[in-house]
Amino acid sequence: MPRYDAIGFDLLTALLDTWSTWTAVAGDADLGMRWHAASQALLRGRAYRPFEDIVRDAAREVGVAPERADEMLRRWGDFAPWPDTREVLGKLGATRRFIVTNCSDALGKRAAAALGGFELVMTAEAAGAYKPDPRPYRAALDALGLAAERVLFVAGSAHDVGGASRVGMDVYWANRGGVPAPADGRALAERPDLRGLPDLLRSSEGTLGSDTRAR
Repeated sequence: MPRYDAIGFDLLTALLDTWSTWTAVAGDADLGMRWHAASQALLRGRAYRPFEDIVRDAAREVGVAPERADEMLRRWGDFAPWPDTREVLGKLGATRRFIVTNCSDALGKRAAAALGGFELVMTAEAAGAYKPDPRPYRAALDALGLAAERVLFVAGSAHDVGGASRVGMDVYWANRGGVPAPADGRALAERPDLRGLPDLLRSSEGTLGSDTRAR
């Protein structure tokens, strides 16, 4: 019997390359990533306030012009999937899948539309809080009638590893940035992208008792 009834995904790091757009709009790679980091610091784990305001506040904090913040929001649906994303999603067959993402309803659904095939897009706006607060993860599980222990969550950031783990889900971490492991959670498997996910799912149908973490 398969170990998991569904797979949850982080959207804006695990599945989509948002970093390229942050840097393109900022006009500089370092400035773009500082802008992205500032936006994450303003929202992480907090009660929801409009995501669009956070993007603009973060721009002001790092010295990005207001019109560039507006451009970033206009281009929110332009993110390209990572090279491995469609390949791996295509291998999942009829597995139920959903998204939990840190943005507004409008922007989350616009970005997810580039991929399709997801039963639910749970946003921070709909849940009332930003990950890794437990509310977005739990709201998705409740909406789909899923038990946390029967769901694998695919994290894109280190914060998702801890957040999803605390709710009771196993975690596969696509650590695309090669960042250090978090102190508040442990991924069942850590890889640089999604390509190890099908192997993990196949092994979960048998006995999965060993530590499969790897860099």
